[in-house]
Amino acid sequence: MSLRKTLTNLLHTFNDKTAVIAASLSLKRRVSSVRVHVLRATTHRLAAPPSESQIAAVLSAGRSSYLLPRTCIEAIMDRLHRTQSATVALKCLFTLHNIVSEGPLTLKDNLSHYPSRGGHNALNLATFRDDTDVQSLELSSWVRWYANVLEHVLTVSRVLGYYLTNNGAERKFSGVSSVELLCEIRGLVDFVEQVSHAPESLHLQRIDLVYGVVRLVCDDYGRVQREISLRVEESERRVGDLGVDELRELVRCLKRLEECRERLVVLFVNRKKNDSFWDLIGRVKNEGVVVMEEMEGKWLTVVVKGRNDLTESTRFTNPFLEPGEILYSGPTGWRVATCQLTVPSLG
Repeated sequence: MSLRKTLTNLLHTFNDKTAVIAASLSLKRRVSSVRVHVLRATTHRLAAPPSESQIAAVLSAGRSSYLLPRTCIEAIMDRLHRTQSATVALKCLFTLHNIVSEGPLTLKDNLSHYPSRGGHNALNLATFRDDTDVQSLELSSWVRWYANVLEHVLTVSRVLGYYLTNNGAERKFSGVSSVELLCEIRGLVDFVEQVSHAPESLHLQRIDLVYGVVRLVCDDYGRVQREISLRVEESERRVGDLGVDELRELVRCLKRLEECRERLVVLFVNRKKNDSFWDLIGRVKNEGVVVMEEMEGKWLTVVVKGRNDLTESTRFTNPFLEPGEILYSGPTGWRVATCQLTVPSLG
C-alpha cells in the first residue's frame, strides 16, 4: 500500500470517529442515537458492507416515533449527497436498500416520498465520481449503477402498488385491465434492463462490499422474476383478446427482456438462471407474434370487386378500405395503394 493511500485511510478513520463523537454530543438523545447508527454503518472502510448489527440498529429507528424515521432517512441522504467517497456512497445505498427490503413501513414510506417535491432522480447520483485512485474511479460506476437500480426498485413498488418482499401475497388479476397489466410488465422490464447494465468491472465483486451489493440486487431480481411470471402467464391467458397495439407492446417488452439474459447470467454467475422463466418468456412472445401477424394480416386484405358485382372478401377489421385498395407499411408509416386486379370472365 502506498504512503498516500495509508495517509488517506488514516484521515478517513479520524474523520469517521470525529463525526460519531460530534453526533453523540447532541442534546436530543434519540435523534443523536439515530445519526450515530447511520455514521457507524457508512464508514470509509472498504473491506466489508455494514454488518447485520449495524443495519439492525438503523432499522430500529423505524419502530419509534414518527420523527425518528424521517430523521433516519434525512441522515442517510445527507451523508450520501455530501460525501465524495465511493465507499461511503455504496454503503449509504446498501443501507437504503436494506430499508426497502427489510425495513418497517415507516422507514419505507419516508424513503419513497423523499424528496417531498418528488422527482425521478431522487438519489441524484448520475454524475457521481470519486477520482482518488483507479479503484475509486471504478467503484464510482458501481455507485451510479446501484443508485439507478434502487430508484427502479422504488418505481416498481409504485407501479405495482406494494413493496417487493419475499412473502408478498400473490396478485389477483380478475379486476386488472390489459392496459394496467402491460404497464406493470413494462415497469418490471425497465428494472431488469437497468440491472443488466452493470459496470464492466465485474472483478470488483471480489470486494465484500460490492459482492454484498450484487447479492441484494440479485434477491430483488428473483422477486421481479416472480412478478413478471405471474403477469406474463396472465397475458398468455388473454392473448386472444388483446388488440394489435397491446400485442405489439407485450412482444416488445418480452423481446427487451430476452436481450438482457446473457448480461444477467454474467453478472449473477448463473444465480437466478431459472430456465423455466425464460422458456415462458419465449413461448408467450412467439404466441403473441403469431396472433399479432394474423390480426395484421386481416388489415392487409385486398378488397376486390369483380365483374357482375361479384365480390371476393370484405374488409374484415378495417372498414376504411375502398374496393381495390391495400394497406401497407412504407418508410414513412402506413400507406394506402390501389391494387389493379383483373378477374377473368367465366366461359
